[in-house]
Amino acid sequence: MGRYARYPPQTASETDRLDSHEVRRETALFAARGQIVTEHASGQEIGPQEILSRLPHRYPFLLIDRAEHYVAGQSVVGIKNVTANEPFFPGHFPGNPVMPGVLIVEAVAQTGALLMSATLDADPTKTAIYFMGIDGVRFRRPVLPGDTLRMPVEVTFNRRGIFKFHGKAFVGDDLVVEFDFAAKGGPTV
Repeated sequence: MGRYARYPPQTASETDRLDSHEVRRETALFAARGQIVTEHASGQEIGPQEILSRLPHRYPFLLIDRAEHYVAGQSVVGIKNVTANEPFFPGHFPGNPVMPGVLIVEAVAQTGALLMSATLDADPTKTAIYFMGIDGVRFRRPVLPGDTLRMPVEVTFNRRGIFKFHGKAFVGDDLVVEFDFAAKGGPTV
């Protein structure tokens, strides 16, 4: 089994590096064992318009540009291109811009919410996805202007509308953060 499929990681080195060949191999394994939703079968990508239709977040708080490798009920990889124009960089930190860790966590959580919304085919005007909890957050490196965050999220539990996930964020092959989190669908308020 590969790094995504074997949870938790078996060695410390597994959490530190992930080469692109293995990412492609793991993605193919997910696609082979999961059912790809028809509208995502070609390329398994979720574009910006569908993200906007599935999540209530909007600029400046929508932290996913697109998603790849969507497998209903199992996994997705969110992509965020971090630009120098992000609204948080001028104040965090002047002269040394670093993406706030809580926003990296939020981006991964939004990727999980997208997976959950697409899996349930939820109408965001009637169903909200609420972040319930987070465990084991470990930051490994900063995210800087010009970086591209790649955020693989995998469902580890799904019962009675409660989803648990294992999420990570990478810049290139470098692990930025990983953690477990939970979310639940409910009526909008």
